[in-house]
Amino acid sequence: MTEVTLAVVGGGLRGLTYARRAHATGAGRVVAVAEPDPGRRAAFAAEFGIAPERVHEDWKDLAAAGRLADAAVIATQDRLHTDPAVTLADLGYHILLEKPMATEEHEAAAIAAAAVRNGIMLAVCHVLRYTPYTRVMKELLDEGRIGRLVSVQHLEPVGWWHQAHSFVRGHWRREDTSAPMLLAKACHDVDWLVHLFGRPPARVSSFGSLSHFRAEERPAAAADRCLDCPLEPSCPYSAPRLYLGCLGDPESEFWPLGAVTPGRTEADVLEALRTGPYGRCVYACDNDVVDHQEVVMEFDDGGTCSFTMSAFTPMEHRRTRLFGTHGYIEGDGGTLRVMDFRTGAEEVMTVDEAGGPSAADGHGGGDEGLTDAFLAAVASGDATLLRSDAEQSLMTHRVVWAAERARLSGTVVTL
Repeated sequence: MTEVTLAVVGGGLRGLTYARRAHATGAGRVVAVAEPDPGRRAAFAAEFGIAPERVHEDWKDLAAAGRLADAAVIATQDRLHTDPAVTLADLGYHILLEKPMATEEHEAAAIAAAAVRNGIMLAVCHVLRYTPYTRVMKELLDEGRIGRLVSVQHLEPVGWWHQAHSFVRGHWRREDTSAPMLLAKACHDVDWLVHLFGRPPARVSSFGSLSHFRAEERPAAAADRCLDCPLEPSCPYSAPRLYLGCLGDPESEFWPLGAVTPGRTEADVLEALRTGPYGRCVYACDNDVVDHQEVVMEFDDGGTCSFTMSAFTPMEHRRTRLFGTHGYIEGDGGTLRVMDFRTGAEEVMTVDEAGGPSAADGHGGGDEGLTDAFLAAVASGDATLLRSDAEQSLMTHRVVWAAERARLSGTVVTL
């Protein structure tokens, strides 16, 4: 297979994930990078052997050099996707775009229009579509194993510590600097559920709020930082317990610790918790995104879907129940229990897990599956190797925005 050359815009954790997979398989080679952080930029360039003249601080400088590669990976912060995606599409790059597409509907529409206008392949990183588990589940549905799909229950267990890390202390804590949590975290899940049904819903409603991680919930004796807090040893959201516990584990050092500090010693971690955002009390941050949300979808044939996203769980694989006219499927990310109403037979199918549910584990094989499919599609020119295109991703993002409108207005939104 032809080696695909890549330019990476955003050399942080997600950009590294896709670049490392491309290099590990030999299917892709990074030849240019744009990354504003000097430490990350230097480390990224050194790891992938990028020529100095193709190492840029700003994506605009990379774009000004013309088309330097077959494809671009855009893994900047959520609000910084639109301009590089449109510009690089206009230069003819095929694009692997980290989710969400954009934080505003009109910007996502502009990205999709640029992909169509230029005839390029654009794959949004909806990694759940690319796991071995999803492939088996979708095959069961398409084969009619449970008849017509009538309803679905789906849980995304965000995880108590993951909520504190990413959505209370971290980059995705505020809507005005990132996006609503349903978009930032669960556009994965809404896209995946629409994928199972094979079409968008007709109506959407939603409820949810920031219930716990706010000042009103703060214990009286709590300090502003964990390192100063007498309650820290018994607090479920202790930053020292979480981040010091990452030391010595390469996967945990990559994420979540990699977001906190580039250092790998106890002193490095304690200094970051003393001075940086990840050492703050979870009840004394400037976060405003929800910590739990329900989305209910109704489809044109009367089918329904209920989706729960909750911080107050372990961090583990999604759990899904599918109710059909002729059968039932229950799945936990690795095992599928299939019941056939016609025969009464029950089958338990174990799917080879390619990792756990987190970013450190590759999202159950989804990161690898997506990267491999994108590189194969670019190398061959065969867009059918991708499990969604720009317009399909725009459609599922619009379901998310409809759900947010429903939550904020207390109404049912018709798409």
